Amino acid sequence: MMILNNNDLNQFHERYRAHFVNSLSGYKSANLIGTRSLQGDENLSIVSSVFHLGANPPFLGVIFRPHSVRRDTLENIIETESYTINHVNSLIWKEAHQTSARYEENQSEFKETGLEPYYHDDFDAPFVAQSQVKIGLKLREYRTIELNKTVLVIGEIVHVEVPSGAVNEDGYINIERLDTVAVSGLDCYHTTHKLARLEYAKPDKQVSVKQ
Repeated sequence: MMILNNNDLNQFHERYRAHFVNSLSGYKSANLIGTRSLQGDENLSIVSSVFHLGANPPFLGVIFRPHSVRRDTLENIIETESYTINHVNSLIWKEAHQTSARYEENQSEFKETGLEPYYHDDFDAPFVAQSQVKIGLKLREYRTIELNKTVLVIGEIVHVEVPSGAVNEDGYINIERLDTVAVSGLDCYHTTHKLARLEYAKPDKQVSVKQ
């Protein structure tokens, strides 16, 4: 059993510490963010930091690394206020991971990885054609977190595409049926196995499986 304090963490080699700390939060969502610059250049990048921020209005947040170097995705979002979030699935996980490579500014990750851009008539940013869950967002707020200079981006969901057969009567989306994958650490990808959905928890009621 490893028992560590912050001094121990600070003694780790930089790359070891990055892998270790990134693994501590457990499984994370794997998503591709699609953007297009004002000049029309398409950009695609994988992220594992998307999180639910509210359902009414429908907001999603995402954390970006410090804006100390060129960050095409972040810069495009700020400039155009339009971007997409696309679930990664088991058919495209390797191509999705490849978008994290440091391509030149004029190189499109779509073209370099073989992933296909897909446009909907009423939305400016590119979706990923091979993704089963496609979400279009409009930028509502962004701010730098002073503790570590990462950037929080908050977007409002304005467009969604999801196979109707994966949406339950109560609105729950069965993402396992859509083959959505998860990621742990920096580079490990996972398929999932559902245990069960549980009924709403109440203090005077036993935990029960939702039928």
